[in-house]
Amino acid sequence: MAQIRIVGDDLVVVMEGLDKLWAFKGSLTVPLANVRGATADPGIAAEPKGIRAPGSHLPGVIIAGTFHQDGDKVFWDVRDPSKAVVVELADEEYTRLILQVDDPRATVALVENALT
Repeated sequence: MAQIRIVGDDLVVVMEGLDKLWAFKGSLTVPLANVRGATADPGIAAEPKGIRAPGSHLPGVIIAGTFHQDGDKVFWDVRDPSKAVVVELADEEYTRLILQVDDPRATVALVENALT
């Protein structure tokens, strides 16, 4: 699971527990100027992931790490798709962050409010 925070002018994502190991990352920091928006999307886990490099994918268990698909680089950290949030990015290493959070609605509201 991931924790999403707004710190100054940055969106900060911190992976918790063993997710750091599975995702090969402990945290990500993105300037809010490069965040296009966030949505809750429980169906996203059913979509094709692309090529995993590096990361972990055990269907029905975990999707974590960096995945490459159609020229895009997407970061995943999801165990429970019902709690998935998609953060769209521009001019960043990743085009999207797909993260499991405790409260998807509150997280989307946090991100969207920070952008206004």
